[in-house]
Amino acid sequence: MSLYSKRGVSAQKEEVHAAVKNLDQGLFPHAFCKVYPDFLGGDDAFVNIMHADGAGTKSILAYLYWKETGDISVWKGIAQDAIVMNLDDLLCVGIYDNIVFNSTIDRNKHLIPGEVLEQVIQGSQELFDQLKTFGVNIHYLGGETADVGDVVRTIAVNGTMASRWPKNKIISNEKIKAGDVIVGFASFGQSTYETEYNSGLGSNGLTSARHDVLSKFYAEHFKESFDNNLPDEVVYIGKHRLTDPVSSIQYPASSIGKLLLSPTRTYAPVLKELLEDHFDKIHGLIHCSGGGQTKCMKYLPPSDVPSDGVTKPRYLKIIKDNLFAPPEIFRIIKENSGSNNREMYEVFNMGCRLEIYCDAEDADTMIAAANEFGIAAQVIGRVEAGEKKELVIKLKDEEILYG
Repeated sequence: MSLYSKRGVSAQKEEVHAAVKNLDQGLFPHAFCKVYPDFLGGDDAFVNIMHADGAGTKSILAYLYWKETGDISVWKGIAQDAIVMNLDDLLCVGIYDNIVFNSTIDRNKHLIPGEVLEQVIQGSQELFDQLKTFGVNIHYLGGETADVGDVVRTIAVNGTMASRWPKNKIISNEKIKAGDVIVGFASFGQSTYETEYNSGLGSNGLTSARHDVLSKFYAEHFKESFDNNLPDEVVYIGKHRLTDPVSSIQYPASSIGKLLLSPTRTYAPVLKELLEDHFDKIHGLIHCSGGGQTKCMKYLPPSDVPSDGVTKPRYLKIIKDNLFAPPEIFRIIKENSGSNNREMYEVFNMGCRLEIYCDAEDADTMIAAANEFGIAAQVIGRVEAGEKKELVIKLKDEEILYG
């Protein structure tokens, strides 16, 4: 059993998927978000989408960092995490404007004072103001803030986004086909709209990252930061404090805490341009969030579905053989945890958090758009026809098969 599983979490969310398997899959079953008919307006030319997500256990890292350093501004990054994890999912079905957002914040009032709430709410509005300058308009309609100390040890920061969108402007992933290339957008570095280096970690796999990298100091001094029923051998097993400097990275003021807490990058500015100017060139979009580099497998359509009921359908096979070299934070996690590459690529984005599926001749258009915003991009792989749905990740000295 992996360390991830021993901590009571799952990269693939098998039990969640089993619980919802009988629910309506919406108009486009392979789309990244569930898409419904226009219940709100009653217009067949439009669709409705509502999506919920959040910062996950990254808020616990913010809590520890705030307690250790006194830097309360770290909570603004958690606000960004909760928003971007919603927004970039919506981007993957083609939605980039006129979105409504409601926040849901559950806190333990004894540990999380009003000043923290102010930082989260202020950070949310600041991000919306920034996105507006790129033509991405998100309307902040408030939400629910509850004091539920019996339920939440520290704080949970989540949100919901909704939109009404033209049906003919939805990216459904149904156009993904054999012969497509996959253009990957880096999750790390510093884009033109970021104020400092982004480690690329995002908001997935933070239970693993936190316990694997941080030391027993946090188990001893912050028992409210973890499930006390967990066996000691999986709780804060690393060697670092959040304030430890990271000397091997070539960016100023770097520390373990800053790398772990880098706010999740949004791709909204660049995807808005691509979706407006090159919509027909985009066959599919995948946000490499929960499930890391294996996320794509959930949304692949069959390449050929026979109508005779006898012939076996053909499937799509993904080959990723030119991924980015993983940035520093993933080396640190791997070194501390002892995890193998198979688990690392299944839990984390490993430096690539957005995939665009398109014809080979359109790859340069996607790459150039990303580069304009200071985001590294490259062709990371391709799509082939196969006898079953599978993913092959080819590294320098290893080949990993999922399927």
